[in-house]
Amino acid sequence: MVGLQPTGSSTRLAAQVKAQHLGGVIYLGGWSGGTASMARISARLQKGGGGSLLIAADQEGGQVQQLKGPGFSQMPSARAQSDKGTKAEEANVREWSQELAKAGVTINLAPVADTVPTSIGAANQPIGRYRRDFVPGSAKGNATYVAAFVRGSLAADVIPTVKHFPGLGRVTGNTDLTTVGTTDSTTDVGDPYLQPFEAGIEAGAPVVMVSSARYPKLDAENRAMFSSKVIDGLLRDDLGYDGVVITDDVGAAKAVQGVPVGDRATRFIAAGGDIVLTADADQAATMLKAIARKRAASATFATQVDTAAARVLDLKADSGLLTCD
Repeated sequence: MVGLQPTGSSTRLAAQVKAQHLGGVIYLGGWSGGTASMARISARLQKGGGGSLLIAADQEGGQVQQLKGPGFSQMPSARAQSDKGTKAEEANVREWSQELAKAGVTINLAPVADTVPTSIGAANQPIGRYRRDFVPGSAKGNATYVAAFVRGSLAADVIPTVKHFPGLGRVTGNTDLTTVGTTDSTTDVGDPYLQPFEAGIEAGAPVVMVSSARYPKLDAENRAMFSSKVIDGLLRDDLGYDGVVITDDVGAAKAVQGVPVGDRATRFIAAGGDIVLTADADQAATMLKAIARKRAASATFATQVDTAAARVLDLKADSGLLTCD
């Protein structure tokens, strides 16, 4: 999945999607043209993808709403959404998701399932600062709203994505901007802060996004998205999740800048992941070559690639984006 900015060319990217057989595009950078404009762009991209493209947006609410303009509601922050109750949340998310569907968006990279301790609050740069958590300090409260968001999105036939597993609430640094303060030394197997992720999965979320922070109690060596202990171990084995796993951005994010571009893709797939998301579409060629090269050299990795591809194809089939004979 590659990024498209408002200043980018959707015609050029559609050609790249077709030539490289890319699986998805994410709208980044803030778009203000409204649903009709976005629908035309989405249709252009879908033509390049043969109608099976995952077209994504970060449409959480508050300061994280990538698509605006005529036809899009002004979404309140998650913190404000929780003031209305879970029934209203589910109904509102269904309405907001219907707007995405009209714009040709098939997958929303929301909701946030991270719980920020009240002792950290706004000092948590990725979540707390922007009020992206539903209920401060309450994993149980966040769990109820994550589940409601998932149900509302599914009701509108838009794929929800629970993020950022296993949680960004206890860090202070934003992994998009820095490596400092991006280690969570508390989260472990059985941690109560995993409850919102479990609730989202139980509500039917078919996609989980893994963070690029470090969790030494889970894996002392690797960031979460490169950790088989986090993805295959905690998420798939312990939580019983069998759906699609996507990275947080591995293109522009500072947290992964020390990792060669090709390795960002191969290490994630080797850890049990499925969709590599890069904000920089120019990186796709390098990543694809690295995947193909390692696939040819390792039977184990070849199986992991095939398994990942099958999960994504199943997701697309279940979402009506392709048919299988």
